[in-house]
Amino acid sequence: MFGLSLRTFRERWQLFIGAIVTVCLGVSLVQSSLLILVSAASPHLPAGLSPLAAEQLSESYEAAITLLAMILGLGAFLAVFIVSSTFAFTVAQRRKDLALLRLVGAGRGQLRRLLLAEALLLGVIGTALGVPLGRLVMRLQTWMLIDLKFLPSSFEPRWQSWIFGVSAGVGIGVALLGVLAASRRAAKVRPLEALRDTGAAVRVMTAPRWFFGAFFLAGAVAMAILAQFTSADGAVPLSMFTSIAAAIALSALSPLVVPLFGRLFGLLLRRSPLGELAQANLRDGVRRSASTAAPLLVLVALLLGMSSSINSVTAAGDGQQARSISGDLIVDSSGASAARIGAVPGVAVAAEQVNLPFQVTTITQKKHKTKVKVHDRSALAIDSNAYQRTHPLSPTSGSLADLHGLTVALGPGNDNDDGLSVGSMVDADIGGHSYSLRVVAVLPEFVNGGADFLVPQDILPAAALAGADVQTVVQVDSGVDPSAVATRIQAARLGSVSTVARSLASRTDSNKQVNSGILVVLMGLAGLYTLVAVINAVVISAAERKAEFAAARVTGLSRGQVVRMALIESWAVTAIGLVLGCVAATATLLGIGAATGRMTGVSVIEVPWDLLGAVVIGAFAVIGTTSVWTSVSATRATPVSWE
Repeated sequence: MFGLSLRTFRERWQLFIGAIVTVCLGVSLVQSSLLILVSAASPHLPAGLSPLAAEQLSESYEAAITLLAMILGLGAFLAVFIVSSTFAFTVAQRRKDLALLRLVGAGRGQLRRLLLAEALLLGVIGTALGVPLGRLVMRLQTWMLIDLKFLPSSFEPRWQSWIFGVSAGVGIGVALLGVLAASRRAAKVRPLEALRDTGAAVRVMTAPRWFFGAFFLAGAVAMAILAQFTSADGAVPLSMFTSIAAAIALSALSPLVVPLFGRLFGLLLRRSPLGELAQANLRDGVRRSASTAAPLLVLVALLLGMSSSINSVTAAGDGQQARSISGDLIVDSSGASAARIGAVPGVAVAAEQVNLPFQVTTITQKKHKTKVKVHDRSALAIDSNAYQRTHPLSPTSGSLADLHGLTVALGPGNDNDDGLSVGSMVDADIGGHSYSLRVVAVLPEFVNGGADFLVPQDILPAAALAGADVQTVVQVDSGVDPSAVATRIQAARLGSVSTVARSLASRTDSNKQVNSGILVVLMGLAGLYTLVAVINAVVISAAERKAEFAAARVTGLSRGQVVRMALIESWAVTAIGLVLGCVAATATLLGIGAATGRMTGVSVIEVPWDLLGAVVIGAFAVIGTTSVWTSVSATRATPVSWE
């Protein structure tokens, strides 16, 4: 059977080229991401860093690890999905050839071994190409992560010899896993049914499709509901998984759903004979239409799900930050200069915020067990009276009025996974000084984070405050022009001044830039996989339709009309895939809107219309170009040669 698989692979390589490229991309991406992730998980921090700088660098490494884990998961999912859908379509296109093998004596087990041997060859070739490509991808990924400020410029991923075994396991495993279901399904079809295109051979909606479609659809609805009642850290991943589950569900049900949408598009297509013929082909070639629409469906669902989730939560957090500050100006300065801002004419309130490294030791009791944790956090040293006037926040418990002396408040960036509450004791090290602090207030958690703890300035040495970097929120007197006060502060050289609105806008722009970088990394990957899958589906279907195109030309259609008919059909399938992708993302949009409303009080849904528009235009352009190219190639021979 291996020799037959090798000959089939050599003679009909067009059917496998898309899967080979997908496996190659999957191997290179997993290899690269895994090597960078392992290196980032055990970083070498430069010597001489301050505690605060070391903490910030560690946080950036953690963010990079999270992003790499998302890339690994998304890459593995797309690789298995694309390879399995490609093999399913390929096996379906070859059902008559496989039926002839059964008729000449091949058993079901031999047929399955034939297909698995082809998958093994595919996996070996894809792995052989993917390993060297992974070195280039690793350089590209490292550069992107450094450019996005997730990793320092000095970061260098370390090569590991065991990665060869992992890459081989991924490439061969993805190929075998992708063909497993298709081989079982092909072996169950009776040979005569496959030759006559009757019975199980033409039944597209099989029992597994019904099961997985219903299962993932129920999972998508459940996760969309659950996302409304979790934190920001949980809402975004849940919303993304909702899109993936909904996309898998509609992909499994696509042979049922695509014809329904095809009938709707048929109302427009019936206005011309070619359109009516294209609509009939949509209805007749359900498997072909579903195989082309499925990758687009997944791409749009992931695009809307991921980008809308990330952007909506970020926008909701930015709005929450804006509502939490009641001031006119923000001044960045040193501690010595900040102490003089309150004396500037026109300044009503000057609320200093000193960002300090904060090493905290927490001791909690659970079920008669003592739990001790030591970790580095961030803290703001504040004057509670001034802070309350410029930050109209109502603590969820306790009061900021009690924040003086040896006390501490849980800040808006504290997820409180240690179970602290008002009255709890916290052992802290601030600037080399040890303190035992009592929790007096717990502030509501912010979506975009913030300081983990708030401490009173009066417990800190004056020298520590004088040399620290300070941000001061300034309220001006009633009737005073804030710009005039800003001019006085700058003239006195007390620091860099900006309006609160401008400072928040700069922070928003920075968040958007980071989000755009993350989406480029993730959606660029999804777009590349989709491009390969869609082009492969169009090429395979056109290669198998030469006789059909010849029959159309014999009945009176010209070669140009056949090409236009195929183009109309492919564009209709493109539109169906895009619409179904938007439908799959609807649950995510509703879930993230409800989640942001619960977390911040204002429901926010950010839809990336520009990115969606680019995907729509790109999809029509790529599929249209591929359709024209393949149909022109398929109609190059005279019709009589195929009759």
